[in-house]
Amino acid sequence: MQFSDLPLDHRLGKALEIKGFTEATEIQAQAIPYALMGKDLIASSKTGSGKTLAFLLPAVQRVLTKQPLSRKDPRVLILAPTRELAKQVFFQLKWLIAKHQLKAALILGGENFNDQVKALRHYPQFVVGTAGRIADHLAGKSLYLNGLEMLIMDEADRMLDLGFTEQLKQINAAADHRKRQSMMFSATLDNAALHYLTQSMLKAPHRISIGISSAEHKDIQQRFFLADNVTHKERLLAHMINEKDHRQVIVFTATRADTERLSSLLKEQGLYSIALSGDLSQGQRNNIMSEFGRGQQHILVTTDIASRGLDLLNVSLVVNFDLPKLADEYVHRVGRTGRAGNKGEAVSFVGPKDWASYLSIKSFLQQEVSFNEIEGLEAKFKGLRPPKKAKAPVKKAPGKAANNSKAGSGANNQGPDRVKPMQGTEVGDRPMKRKPRQVIQDDDNEE
Repeated sequence: MQFSDLPLDHRLGKALEIKGFTEATEIQAQAIPYALMGKDLIASSKTGSGKTLAFLLPAVQRVLTKQPLSRKDPRVLILAPTRELAKQVFFQLKWLIAKHQLKAALILGGENFNDQVKALRHYPQFVVGTAGRIADHLAGKSLYLNGLEMLIMDEADRMLDLGFTEQLKQINAAADHRKRQSMMFSATLDNAALHYLTQSMLKAPHRISIGISSAEHKDIQQRFFLADNVTHKERLLAHMINEKDHRQVIVFTATRADTERLSSLLKEQGLYSIALSGDLSQGQRNNIMSEFGRGQQHILVTTDIASRGLDLLNVSLVVNFDLPKLADEYVHRVGRTGRAGNKGEAVSFVGPKDWASYLSIKSFLQQEVSFNEIEGLEAKFKGLRPPKKAKAPVKKAPGKAANNSKAGSGANNQGPDRVKPMQGTEVGDRPMKRKPRQVIQDDDNEE
């Protein structure tokens, strides 16, 4: 479908034409007509499908063509799970409204609160932000949502993963859901917490599901390699980067410390590399992403902070130095390449510590998964066998033990019917439970 076939305002059509956007993606073709009708919407589509324009175009059209409910309150609030994704949405919004007398404010955790208060006092029609900081401004009475006309939640599942359920409830309570239109975009719709959120925040939403998040991405070649240890992974990484002339490379690691270590290792090999992790200041992260986006750095070594939302068209190779714990996070990592019709490649190293994650990803993906080898870099590690199930103790018929002189004999009662306890438990006790992982709901979660 062409954008010209959609009932968009001619001013938006002109902006798209200048940018060279002529053909709508599937999510855009399906979501935009319903959004323009004012209907609530919940949609899922694979990464890189163009969903940002699917909600920005209806939002800008509403502000351009309809009278506001309030002259002071923002008309559109767009929430994103991370600062990086919020910034990307904000920059796309800015070029859409560049030739119109419209204002937008970017409200992120980790940045100066008072400067944001000043920006909100200029009464922007659009506010793009992260849930934690938006909730802070509501509590501080520097932001009001009484006149909000449209609430958009991008990557809603990720916001729940980061522990922002309570902040989303606060935002929902501050904006009259009877007056507003709400749109929710998520990688998956099959999530109990997301279903609860949908029930409380959306009104009879129209559901759109484009493809399946686990379906094979035809533009991305995916390969898996077994690895013995970290040193072996480093040798594999060097081979992958030097194997062919990649435009740009993203390397994903499990820890912040590894981002710096691997980046330094690559620099020693004469490669332009930079490290990105959540413990850096927002200004440092902005500079790093700006350098990488402009092509000043060839390789970005990062944690999952860069796995979603970043639209980097020159990334031709993604390397999972460590596999993610969650299978759907693998899909988002891999989706940093092969964007906008470009071809991409994703390679993953699977060591003993990655094996459980590999099995989870293999089960999640709807495609055949097999291991590749590089001559001279073959792994001795061949995978882990599943643990054997403990045999249940054989029950004796009443009276049998009394006739068996060996049964129950010995001071320690270590006869043949004695079952050894599982490691970490007492005989007859339940296995010890781990303490639940606490989620700290503050700005630090907004990666």
